[in-house]
Amino acid sequence: MLKSDELKSWLHKDLTRLDKLLLVIATQNGGVGVSKIVEVAGSAGFRDVKKWNVSAILGGSKGKAIRTNGWELTDAGKTHLRRLGVSSVSPGAMQVAFDLRTHLASITDEQTRDFVEEAIRCYEAELYRSAVVMSWLGAMDVLQKFVHKRCLLEFNAEASRVNSKWKAAVSQDDIGKMGESDFLDRIEALSIIGKNVKSQLKACLDLRNGCGHPNSLKISVNRCAAHIEILLQNVFEKIS
Repeated sequence: MLKSDELKSWLHKDLTRLDKLLLVIATQNGGVGVSKIVEVAGSAGFRDVKKWNVSAILGGSKGKAIRTNGWELTDAGKTHLRRLGVSSVSPGAMQVAFDLRTHLASITDEQTRDFVEEAIRCYEAELYRSAVVMSWLGAMDVLQKFVHKRCLLEFNAEASRVNSKWKAAVSQDDIGKMGESDFLDRIEALSIIGKNVKSQLKACLDLRNGCGHPNSLKISVNRCAAHIEILLQNVFEKIS
C-alpha cells in the first residue's frame, strides 16, 4: 500500500503516533513484529518509535490494526490511511490529498466547504471522475463569491461590454447563469486571474466536462491529482 521510499516523508509529518505506526505497517507484507516496526521506522530516519509502547498504541487502534503472527492492517486501517491521502500512487498525488484536507480547515463558507469536502472524499475513495467534478464546483463557488462580494459592478460592466444582452447580476446565482468559459474570460479581463491561470483553469473545465457527462473517459489518480492541485494553488489558496 505504501512504498518504503515514500515512508520517510510521511513519518516526518505532524501525525499521531498511531498513524505513524500504521504507515510503517503499510510498507510491509503480512504481519510484522514490534522489532521490525522499530527497524523500518529507524531506516526511514524516524527513531522515536523505539521509545514508544508500540503494542499498546496499536492495541488501542479500535480495529485499524490487529495482531496475528505480527501486526497487520485491517480494511478499516487501510481506509483510515486512504483518508490521510495514502494509497498506491505517487508521493505527489498523496501530497495533494493531504494538502487539500489541510486547507479544508481554513474554509469558512459552508457551501464551499461542502464542495471541497465531498471532492476529498471522492478522491480518497478512488472516485476520480466525481472528485474532478466536485473540486471544480468548489473552485467556481469560490470565484463567483469573490466576484459577488468584491467587484460585482465591474463584472457586470465587463459582461455588458462583451454581450449587450447580459442582464446585470445581483446574486451569485445570477453570476452562475453565465457560461463557465465566458466567466473565466470576464474575470481575466478584470485581472482577478491572469492569462496563464485562465488557460490552466479552462483545461480543468474541459476535464470537468468530460468527467461530468456519460462517456467512456477514464482518468488516473495522478491526472485527478494534477487537476485538484491546479485548483488548490490557483483558486482555493489564492482567492479569498
